[in-house]
Amino acid sequence: MPRMSRTAVLLLLIVSSSVFLLFQLYYYRKYVSKQPGPHLLNPAGHLTASHVQWTVKKFLALAQHFKLPLFLADTAALSLLSQHALQQHDRLEREPPCSFLCTGRPFTSFAVYANLWKYDPGFLLAAEQKGFELLELRGEDPRLASLDTLSGEKIPLYFLFRLHSYVIQVVFLYERSGNYLWHGALRLKADMDRSFAPFKLLDYGRHAGAYDRPQVVLTVLDNLDVRVPRNVTLFLAEQRQARFLECRYRDARNFLQLYPDDSSAAAVDFRRKAKSLLHLAARTLSHLGVPFWLSSGTCLGWFRQCNIITYGRDVDIGIFIADFRSDMIAAFRDAGLSLKHKFGKVEDSLELSFLSDEVKLDIFFFYEEGDVVWNGGTQAKSGRKFKYIFPRFSLCWAELLELKVRVPCETLDYLMANYGTTWGVPVRSWDWKSSPSNVQENGVWPLAEWSELIQVY
Repeated sequence: MPRMSRTAVLLLLIVSSSVFLLFQLYYYRKYVSKQPGPHLLNPAGHLTASHVQWTVKKFLALAQHFKLPLFLADTAALSLLSQHALQQHDRLEREPPCSFLCTGRPFTSFAVYANLWKYDPGFLLAAEQKGFELLELRGEDPRLASLDTLSGEKIPLYFLFRLHSYVIQVVFLYERSGNYLWHGALRLKADMDRSFAPFKLLDYGRHAGAYDRPQVVLTVLDNLDVRVPRNVTLFLAEQRQARFLECRYRDARNFLQLYPDDSSAAAVDFRRKAKSLLHLAARTLSHLGVPFWLSSGTCLGWFRQCNIITYGRDVDIGIFIADFRSDMIAAFRDAGLSLKHKFGKVEDSLELSFLSDEVKLDIFFFYEEGDVVWNGGTQAKSGRKFKYIFPRFSLCWAELLELKVRVPCETLDYLMANYGTTWGVPVRSWDWKSSPSNVQENGVWPLAEWSELIQVY
């Protein structure tokens, strides 16, 4: 039998390969492309709605099997849901099959109540068997923090599941002693794949966050059973202002090594009273819808030693004058506090002071002026006015005395404005008219207005 030429063999291989490729293309177009999973991109190169829906459905089924108590926390999807609720009565046309989860972003964010789920490695293994790639991020547990060490096993902070370039972000929410929920910051280790997810676009992880516990309800979104916050608008508002600052435990430990804490009976009693007063003030202002932050010595105590300064003998908070309410004094009186003094007026240098169980609550009202903010002070016997100037700041959440409270995010700048570069050294002798670094003379109240502007009880 004559041997086939090399050209004929090569031609036969090319024809066979072409036929096989054509068969694969026919099979894909006729059968595979009808399934939601494998065909990922539309002609424009974006993930298709069917793939997004299919990926989320696949993940939710897995989570349900392992009883993972998830709820939708994706800001883009929840915004669409909120807008839909407002416009629903005007919508007559049939909605597209993926109206909420298909946000145009390559990820969807969910949150999980960590205390309601026992960590199960089988969930992660099952996810991998379903085709998901996994990136698990862990961190220190701040609930186990003390002034000596930040101890304990690292806890899961985030799960990131990726399937065909689409990412599911799971945020772990932990209960804190102040009866609020907390999540940590997302920090990648040096050996982690920084291309795993669009980290800069993710809703959660740029910083730690704190939330009131949302009430969650089960609903149907895009033909999928999904839990969502009952009050979507409130949750989204909280998410925008959720940044949380952890107390600096290591620095506090170093401070207390240099300046041991006062453990006398009087100091312990003051801390108990100050805690009660701060909680009472927070409840009262919350009912009024008035935000406040720790100011002056109370803010210094949180930042410097993660506690209240006992020799200060008062509790200091700040409120923007724009948030002042005329029924504020009555609300504090109804809560059991007595008005000690009222200085200034809403237009200029307002200051309120209340008394409860021999501990004073000083409320300083802040005024915005150009690139700075300031609060005023008044000397009762002379009518002299003072002004304390601070750089502008934003507000973050923190915890003090088992209470979720706000502090200036730029805490060090705020404290240095008030206490100078020696803020880290305790000063027991403090003159509010001359000791602060940011104090300025601001004139004198007209004698004829003293009865209205300088009220001492």
